[in-house]
Amino acid sequence: MIKTLIFDFGDVFINLDKVGAMQNALNLFQLNKFSPEMIACNEAYEQGHISSEAFITFYKNEFPNLSEIEILDAWNFILRDFPIRRLEFLKQLASDNKYQLILLSNTNALHIKWIQERVPFYEEFKAQFDQFYLSHEIQLRKPNHTIYQFVLNENNLKPEMCLFIDDTEENTLAAAELNLHTWHINPDTDDIVNLFNVKKHLF
Repeated sequence: MIKTLIFDFGDVFINLDKVGAMQNALNLFQLNKFSPEMIACNEAYEQGHISSEAFITFYKNEFPNLSEIEILDAWNFILRDFPIRRLEFLKQLASDNKYQLILLSNTNALHIKWIQERVPFYEEFKAQFDQFYLSHEIQLRKPNHTIYQFVLNENNLKPEMCLFIDDTEENTLAAAELNLHTWHINPDTDDIVNLFNVKKHLF
């Protein structure tokens, strides 16, 4: 019996363009792949270990020919639209009050700022959840087991009574290792609004 629904944010509610963002960044930086230092910086920023200012400074030092605006535009390129049907689905879930609703997202301050400025219903969206965990605020990151254990402990949850939904298979596999039920959602073919059709055997 599922009592708690734990949702990712990107490509579950807000659409992302991961492939396009990566290609756009590589073109801008004139690289074939991100360096280990860039990957480490991105992950540190996503966990709140460095500030937005330090993050931008790192890239300005790495690519002194680029402006801060160009760096910010490349970083935010991944973020796309937020279909209103998904907000309505979430609001109905919250209204029904059958499940505890938790958001658990790997994200960062600059992406959240972009969303706050461009998604007029972001605060309404956030208010539907019982708990709203962003990696840079709790300084933990998926797929590390510690982030799932944190959510379970903070909310006194039994993993077998939770369903975790994420578009990244690495994240759902890690959650499953802790005995959470999972849905590895495919943004090309799946939509969160179809949750109870796709996972009806759990409900």
